[in-house]
Amino acid sequence: MIKCVILDDELLAISYLKLLCEQIDHVEVVKAFNDPKIFLSEIHSIDCNVCILDIEMPGMTGLQVAELISDSKKIIFTTAYKEYAAEAFDLNVVDYVRKPIKKERLIQAFEKAKELVNSPQKKDFIEWNTNIGKTIIFTEQIAYIKTSEIDSRDKDIILNDGTNIVLKNLNFKNLLDMLPAKDFAQINKKEIIALSSIKVFSTNEIITTIPAEDDNFLKLQIGDTYKSALMEMFGK
Repeated sequence: MIKCVILDDELLAISYLKLLCEQIDHVEVVKAFNDPKIFLSEIHSIDCNVCILDIEMPGMTGLQVAELISDSKKIIFTTAYKEYAAEAFDLNVVDYVRKPIKKERLIQAFEKAKELVNSPQKKDFIEWNTNIGKTIIFTEQIAYIKTSEIDSRDKDIILNDGTNIVLKNLNFKNLLDMLPAKDFAQINKKEIIALSSIKVFSTNEIITTIPAEDDNFLKLQIGDTYKSALMEMFGK
């Protein structure tokens, strides 16, 4: 059962969200707030597992609220603005739903939330044989992964600080099974990107936060097979 709390500064938006939630099986709206400060003062004493947060609110944004509660609650963002998507996924949210919200799209978000609520979380690290021996790598430190140019059975991991580690004899399918699905996306046959490393993206190209030559940033091509899955992760 999903027990959710709604935070939106617009009362009409709250009423509409409640109406949609009432039409979805196994979802219960426990309480709704239109003031972020009151929400924060009460949320830790409320029996709920999912919070639906609007992003644009006076006084305090949904992003700021999420930073304070993301360790204890699953978060679904709602907003009319697409430019917050990358920042939202930096906070490890369940989903990012664009307004006007459709029932079918909200059901998708709740399905993702239910999966996370009902199943144990994946480890926040991977353990594998590397070029420096058996190594534990914390997933939050991973910026980018690509197939090794020296041996296609190996995978090069680039960490946030630029460190390069080679995973020995590991295919992408098994590697993706080790990584938190909400934090990483395979974008073509040879590359995986951490969502937190995405600066901007179009239908064909990603510009990352990873430094490249000539003071530019690493650009990656999105394969046709992977476009729809990537767009869905960002609520497109």
